Formats: sequence, C-alpha cells, structure tokens
Amino acid sequence: MIFKDYYKILDLETNRVTIEEIRNAYRLAAKKNHPDLNIGDRLAEEKIKDINEAYRVLSNSSTKRKYDRMWTTNVLKRRQDYEESKRSTGSVFSDFFNMFFGTIKEKSSQEADKNHKNSKAKKGENVETEIDITIEEGFYGKNKKISLRTVEGKIKTFSVDVPAGIRDGEKIRLIGQGKRGENGGKNGDLLIRVNIENSNRFKLKGYDLYTDLLLTPWEAALGTRTDINGIDNYSQVYIPQGTQSGERIRIPDRGYKMGNGARGDLIAEVKIMVPKNLSVEEKKEFEKLNEISRFNPRSS
Repeated sequence: MIFKDYYKILDLETNRVTIEEIRNAYRLAAKKNHPDLNIGDRLAEEKIKDINEAYRVLSNSSTKRKYDRMWTTNVLKRRQDYEESKRSTGSVFSDFFNMFFGTIKEKSSQEADKNHKNSKAKKGENVETEIDITIEEGFYGKNKKISLRTVEGKIKTFSVDVPAGIRDGEKIRLIGQGKRGENGGKNGDLLIRVNIENSNRFKLKGYDLYTDLLLTPWEAALGTRTDINGIDNYSQVYIPQGTQSGERIRIPDRGYKMGNGARGDLIAEVKIMVPKNLSVEEKKEFEKLNEISRFNPRSS
C-alpha cells in the first residue's frame, strides 16, 4: 500500500499545525482544485478526493495523532514524492485511508461535493453603479447621496464621500453594501465609478485643466496684462502683442490635484472676440482702421 502524505496534499510543510491552520489550508486547496473551476480535468477530480480525505483525517485530533506516528516514520526520514493510490469504485476514500482508519460509510462523491458546496460560506456578489460629479466637486471633495433599488425592490440611499483629487473613472468601494452572502458568507461590496463632467469653465485632461481666455482684437494686437481665473485662485499673465486665436498659455501647478500632493497645469486657450453691437464711434474707428491697415490674413 502506498503511503500518502496528507500534509503535502494540503500544502503544509510540517505536522506542527493547528486545526485552524489545517482548516484554512483545506479551504485554499479545495478552492484551487475544485472540479467546477477545472472542468474536464480528471486530475482535478482526483485531487479533490485526496484533499477531502486528508482533511477528514487531519481535522480529527484522534486520527491525526495516529497518522502523525506514520508520517514521522515515512516522511521526516525520507520525504517521498506524493503518488496517487488506486481507489475502489464508488468510494471517496482510498485503500490507504480505509486500511489504517477503518472503512467509513460515506455518501457518493457527487453527493458529498454537492453538500459541501451548499454548506460552504460564499461571499455575496459585488454591485457596480456610477455617479457624475463636477470638476469642482472632484477637486475639493464632496459628500454625495446615491439611491439604489435593492433586490427586495426597496430604495436604499447611500452616503458617498468623494475624496478630493479623485480621478475620472476611479471607483469608490463601500464594503459590505453589495449582495448578501450565502451560508454565513460576507456581503459583497458596492463599487461606484466616478465620472467627472466638464463644465463651461473647465475641461479636464489628465491632471491639466483647460479654460478659455477671451481677448478683444485690440488686446491681442497691442498686448496686455490680464487675470486668468483658475479653479481655486487667479493668475496674472502677460499677453504679448500679436497674439493669435488658438494660442495657449500654460500656468504651472494651477491644474487638477495629483495623488502625491502636486498639481497639473492650467492651460488657457486664447479666443479673440469681436463685438457684435458697435457704437457709432467704434464703427468709425474700425472703418478708419480698415482704410489705413495693410494687414491681410488671407494673403500668402
């Protein structure tokens, strides 16, 4: 009869382990080799039988002591490679198990596995949803309320603390607020994806904030100093003469927050605005400029 190393089957290096450690090792091994996760793998089906057999022996203090005497003789002196023993049809335990610990009447492997699955604690599924926030809410942080319909059909309201500097697409996790667990398992989590919406004032690209800088034709032509309003302050900038529409002015460290405490840049795009309604005097000045100016933007 081939000796079977139950500790090796459960990935345990020594027999000096507690029942709780044996139980945890069993759960990990059973999950890793479960037939449902290894469909069509005959070896996985055999391994799960060995894992159940090893746990049955080692989780009982009396049979563990009896097994440990053999383990000390057979393993510590010469650690053997694990070999699978032949099993009699219809039995979930090997001849090795039955020879040393007596024949135990068990349910069929399929029944035992089904009962194990039904009784095993299972964590509930996670629930995912989304919320929309403004750039300002993302920059400063904000407490938001979100209402969801539960499985029972009731409306449940959650309080969500959006941290300052959250990224677009980042998820907030509310632990234990997902679907209920089964057989004493923990509840799933609620995952909330945050979508940061652009506003009329700002557009967010990475960590940089984009805004428009509106100039009159004479400011762009003559040059000027002006203020650019950022998300939390304003900056004074110099506009050189001859500035064109579409040109950009970059102001360092005035953009969106980064995770390390730094910030992106504020980028102002120049847009030259022409007055729609001219006074009589303004109209005369533009007409005069039209007569004396040789500037033609369409010429080569």
